[in-house]
Amino acid sequence: MKYKLGDFVRFVDEKMEGFITRIIDEQMIGVTGEDDFEIPVPASKVTLVHGYKPAGTEAQTAADEPQAPQGEFKTKGVYLGVVADAKANSVVHFNLINDTSFQLLATLTTDKQVFKGEYAGIIAPNSAVKMYSGQLADLQLWPKFLINVLYYTTQNIEAPAPLSFIEKFKAKDFAGSKKNIPVLNQAGWLIQLDEPEFVIDPQKLKESFFKPAEEKVVIDKPMREVDLHIEKLRDDYQFLSSDEILKVQMTYFNKALDAAIVHQLSDIVFIHGAGNGILRHEIHKTLSKHVKVQTFMDALKEKFGYGATRVVLK
Repeated sequence: MKYKLGDFVRFVDEKMEGFITRIIDEQMIGVTGEDDFEIPVPASKVTLVHGYKPAGTEAQTAADEPQAPQGEFKTKGVYLGVVADAKANSVVHFNLINDTSFQLLATLTTDKQVFKGEYAGIIAPNSAVKMYSGQLADLQLWPKFLINVLYYTTQNIEAPAPLSFIEKFKAKDFAGSKKNIPVLNQAGWLIQLDEPEFVIDPQKLKESFFKPAEEKVVIDKPMREVDLHIEKLRDDYQFLSSDEILKVQMTYFNKALDAAIVHQLSDIVFIHGAGNGILRHEIHKTLSKHVKVQTFMDALKEKFGYGATRVVLK
């Protein structure tokens, strides 16, 4: 079979032409014309239209390498861009995108019980080549892709290690939204091939679940009487708004209450002062809903008046 998906062909016996959108078997192909209707036709009844070249098919030799200024040399940016054919949306093209300052020496081999070399060539900096085409509806029948990439430059730049990408694409790989493909400036699905491989460190994973004893949080035992007056809690209280003061006091109250429960105290007294009664109200509201609080009451009126609350814990 001399034809490939995406080839532009003309019918031998009729005044018709179109793009090959399906390879049915060794003798039959599907051709889609301007009306977007696919016609099955014997491969012997069409011929290639010479001179038609899809974008991104021009090869370049190593001697033609453009020289990027040293300060602008890009070492990252190797992508696989999958875009729909401009004339037949049912066909997608796999393009290797070189958005680096290196020249790339790339190969694509497919594996479907039989290995088949699909592409080999040099990809210039800031350019792309089409490596493979496929019918999107036949995605489950696509072969496994094996892409290998070598980096090359005549400049005094250390080349990265060769890339090796192996993938059997599934429907979920094309379920996400499309992105703008670098270099091609088309919408499509984008896979970066030179991303650093994520490696799980088993020891760090274990440590994230089981902290050593010395890393465990130590909760200090609170005093039996906890003073919540703001001047006892913050040195900069003069610069705080009333809402900020209340937040600081309630945070300290909750921590002290939790500490009393952890240390199994029978009771604890919170000195909140009389004032406008807002702090006392917030504390009582919290205590009334707490499952570890047995009861609470005004503490030692002769000592604190209505400025303290005694909390009895379960």
